Amino acid sequence: MVGSPVLFVAIPLLTAFLIPLFAYIWKELVRIIPGIVILYLLVLSVSLYGQVLREGTIVEQIAGWAPPWGINLVFSPFTGLLSTLMLFMAFIIWMYSYRFKNIDFEPSKKYFILLLMLVTGSIGIVLTGDIFNQFVFIEIMSISGYGLTAFYVGRDSAEASFKYLIMGSISSMFLLLAIILIYSQLGTLNMADIASKAHLMKPEFKILALIFFILGLGIEAEIFPLNGWAPDVYSQAPGPIGAAFSGIVVKAGIYALIRVIYTLFDVEGSLQFLVIIGMITLIIAEMAAIRQDKIKRMLAYSSIGQMGLVLVAFGIGTHEGVFAALFLMVSHALIKPLLFLSGSYLVFNSTEKSIKELNGLGKFMPLTSFLFALGAIAIVGLPPLSGFWAKWSVLTAAANSGMLLVIGLVLAISIVEIVYYFRVVNRIYFFKKEESVVPKIPTINAKFAMVILAVIIVAIGFYPDLITSYLHEASETLLDKGNYIQNILSVAQQVTQ
Repeated sequence: MVGSPVLFVAIPLLTAFLIPLFAYIWKELVRIIPGIVILYLLVLSVSLYGQVLREGTIVEQIAGWAPPWGINLVFSPFTGLLSTLMLFMAFIIWMYSYRFKNIDFEPSKKYFILLLMLVTGSIGIVLTGDIFNQFVFIEIMSISGYGLTAFYVGRDSAEASFKYLIMGSISSMFLLLAIILIYSQLGTLNMADIASKAHLMKPEFKILALIFFILGLGIEAEIFPLNGWAPDVYSQAPGPIGAAFSGIVVKAGIYALIRVIYTLFDVEGSLQFLVIIGMITLIIAEMAAIRQDKIKRMLAYSSIGQMGLVLVAFGIGTHEGVFAALFLMVSHALIKPLLFLSGSYLVFNSTEKSIKELNGLGKFMPLTSFLFALGAIAIVGLPPLSGFWAKWSVLTAAANSGMLLVIGLVLAISIVEIVYYFRVVNRIYFFKKEESVVPKIPTINAKFAMVILAVIIVAIGFYPDLITSYLHEASETLLDKGNYIQNILSVAQQVTQ
């Protein structure tokens, strides 16, 4: 298949604006077209990913302007892995959302427009090689997220969306300050060009720019103490959107933060900072999760904790550490959406979304309950599922680097996770059903979406080598800063010649 990285941005964005026109042809196209578009982009991403693994990184110029003067998109083994993962999750979420709660025509039109824009922004963050355009894509992703959070009209969802908006505005301010500072010092916005010239910046300006980036991107990456918005957003957004936040949005935020630390700057102590802030995020989030009595808030805090563990793995700084972080990201992107999707049907008719309302549903909703239990076993890291190998990779990387505190923390937190996840599973299977709870059997498409995730989680658990070679390739790409600079700036040299 012949394609260009530009299509990952242009097609979903154009489709989002054309959806109202499709509605005049046939209302059902509002639901069908987004799925076709996402599936096409997924197939294209898989095709390009195979190409870059064979032939090397693809650097796409926009409007014929070569980097560092023009905007460019970079499809590498690292960005290709993440974009393919995000598009796969977007397709699963579309499949699940097709008839979720039988949303009427007008709301569904808005829903799928915002979902496509969310996908556009997330993929753009990963593929762009320009910090200002990354900022633009972050804004597209965030604005879509605000609308989707407030999708269910009500005071709680509006309040959650407003909190997200306020934090997103603060994020934008810090990102713009970082961009202005870098441009004033280096006169460039291209990431590869910045990386090659970063040594020309005064140390105090470099550190200040990095601090601004961490404050801005830390909000999107859900790191402590910048993640106060996340539990409300996860709990008030529609179930499939909670899955989108955990499987797509936060991965884009983590990518942007890691790209800045690993590629743009070489500031001493930045990796140690990732370990420390990741450990703090992990501890506080998991301690909060165990205290929750509402299922979505518990899943939200659990997701925040997992992102803290990802940062710890990236902070190790070795090939094994980056490999472990990517394994965690892939595993989390599969498992946590499964928990959100299955959990949404378990509390489908509930307004409180309380854990106690799951009592005894194992007998009335056997498939959905089993899928939730499978996700719970996987996320806590028990064999033989994908979550086990992800955590084992972190332990191995930490052991090889002599980080005994990280090993102890991961093991301790795993026990905490087992406590609160198995508490829920216990209620599902061994408690008497609440009389007021009315079970809702998932639609066929929702069942299919959840089963696909479950099969992949089990498959990776039994055969982790299915993805390990891709993770190793992506890890090497991220760590090879010199090759990243050369791949992009060589395009400019070829044009000049």
